[in-house]
Parts: sequence; structure tokens; C-alpha cells
Amino acid sequence: MTTQRSAGFGGSPAKGGETDSRFVAPGAAHVPVPEGRGPVTVTFVLVPRFTMLAFTSALEPFRVANQLAGRVLFRWHVCSLDGQPVSSSNGIPVLPDGKLPDVAEPGCVLICGGVTPDVTMRPALGSWIRAQWRRGRTVGGLCTGAYALARGGILEGRRFTLHWENIPGFRETFPGLEPVRQVFCLDDRIITCAGGVAGADLALNLIATHFGTTLSRAVMEMCLLSSSRREGEVQFTSLASRLATRNMTVVRAAEHIEAEIENGFDLEGCARHAGVTRRQIQRLFRQHLGMTPQQYAADLRLQRGRILLAETDMSILDIAIACGYSSRSAFSKAFRAKFGAAPQVHLAFPNVHRTELAPG
Repeated sequence: MTTQRSAGFGGSPAKGGETDSRFVAPGAAHVPVPEGRGPVTVTFVLVPRFTMLAFTSALEPFRVANQLAGRVLFRWHVCSLDGQPVSSSNGIPVLPDGKLPDVAEPGCVLICGGVTPDVTMRPALGSWIRAQWRRGRTVGGLCTGAYALARGGILEGRRFTLHWENIPGFRETFPGLEPVRQVFCLDDRIITCAGGVAGADLALNLIATHFGTTLSRAVMEMCLLSSSRREGEVQFTSLASRLATRNMTVVRAAEHIEAEIENGFDLEGCARHAGVTRRQIQRLFRQHLGMTPQQYAADLRLQRGRILLAETDMSILDIAIACGYSSRSAFSKAFRAKFGAAPQVHLAFPNVHRTELAPG
């Protein structure tokens, strides 16, 4: 299955008030938008195994904005490195308009990332996105698109984000960069989004910025979204909600364990951080979480290891060290006991030839 080709790069920019059937779908609802501001162009760059949900969540609000206004407010182009169809993480290929242009049209350029970004985000893409940024374009990433921006060397000193599952691997790959766990970030001409339905939150923000909150709210309602999250909102519920407890001593202890995951587990330090004794923190964890602090820390370390195995090309020894284990054998033994299989089984796409997606 291949999706329909979107509008090509060769079309001339739509003028204010001009209706273009490529970008404006018919609809009954209408929102008046004042004339005067030209269309905003958004260039989507698809990389292999990009996340379809992040891509469509970001794109569809622009289409709905055009539909409600009855004219072209946003234009979009879809491209790939070589102009060939790109398979998403769900296996559905998307036919782009063409290959990366030497110079993207004025507007916004978004790199659409997905799984195994260590493999799919080629250095050439980082160089290209840096060149677009230097030419004055607004550049950004959806899901793991921040990998391309990092490879382009333009994230230092910036606020940025990517999907929470990919943050541990990103930190290992780019130790000098620290992402935040927000739904999206706007830092001058660099915009990033955590992916998933957060793409819609980013798009709604851009619609409000360019054409006002009335249109943005109308688009939100047309998309059947109950609300539009703000930039500073976190990607998921609080730790207290995830642990299903309101006991703040347990929450503080769990926060400490997460922060110290690379350093192994220290019960004395955990209890001291929570402001209780070793015996008390043991009792509270059993009472509220049904496990000991040691078990909680071990599960957390192994879950992180599983993510790094699936999302990076790190060696098993490097992953073991990053998860607080002193050796590969200790990590492998604990991993097998937890998941019933050796770490090698969870390596990212072990049957894919690296030359197929090699940097270039």
C-alpha cells in the first residue's frame, strides 16, 4: 500500500485568498481568517521507519486549518533523502514529492523520525538540516527527529525534546546534550516535538501563532481533540500517578533511584534522600508498590537496558555499564532472569544489514 502523492515542489506559491484543491479540502464549517499574511510552507522529511502517527498528527491540523479558512494558509511538501518511497515503522510506505532539495522553501522544515534513530539518521541529513537553519529556515524534529538536529550540531544550548523512550539512548549518543520531557519545545528557530499525538499540539501552536487562537481552537474541535497542550507540559503523567501512590516518601525515593540508575543501587543513600531510615523505606515500598527498593531499582535498570538494546547500536557491554552493572555477564544474567531471553535477542533489527541504512 502506498499513500497518495502530496503536492510537488514545482508548484508556485499560493497567493492570499487563492483556493488550491491540492491543499484545501471542501467542508461545511468555516472560520473567517483576515487576509494579509501569505501561506506558511512546511517541509516534512521522512526517514526510514518514521512514526506515522507523529507525521499525520502534525500534518492534519494544517489541512483542517485550510479547510476551515477556505483558502491556503499552509502548504506542505514531503521529501526523502533520495526521493524514493519511505516505509514507516508500521510498514506502510509513503511516496514523497521528491528528494531533499538543496535549499528548502522558506518556512519550516521538520525531520520525521521513528525507531532506531542511531541507524536511520544519517550524518548527511544532519549536514543538510544545519545548512537550512543557517539559511534562516525554522527547523525541527518530530519523535526522534532531534537526532538529525544533534548530528547537525545545532542543539547545543537549546531547549529540545524527543520521545521519552528514546531519551536514554540519545543521552548515551550525545552526552553533552540534555533533552527535556516536554510535549514540544520552541527555541527561536528550532522546534522539536515528542512525537505521537503531540504532533497535533505543536501544529495547533503554530496555527495559533500565525493565524490566531480562534482558528486554532476550531481546528482542535474539528480534530476531536479535547484540549491543546502547552509547550511546558510533560509527555506523560507524574511519577506519583505512574506508581499509583500518593505517598511522597516513596515518590522521592523512586525519583532518587531513577536519577542514580547508572551508579547502581545504594539503599542507604535512597533512604537518606527520602528522609527516612533503611527499615522504613523497605516497609513503605512493600506496602505501596509490592516490592523492595532493590527490586524496583533492578527492574528500572533492566527496562532501560531493553530500551537501549532496541533503540541504539550500543554494545551490550556499554549498555550494561550505562545501566549500572559492573560487567556484561552480570547484566546478561539479570536480563535473562527478567525477560527469559539473552540481551542479544533484543538488539535493534539484528537481521537488517547495516550497509542498507549506513550513514552517508
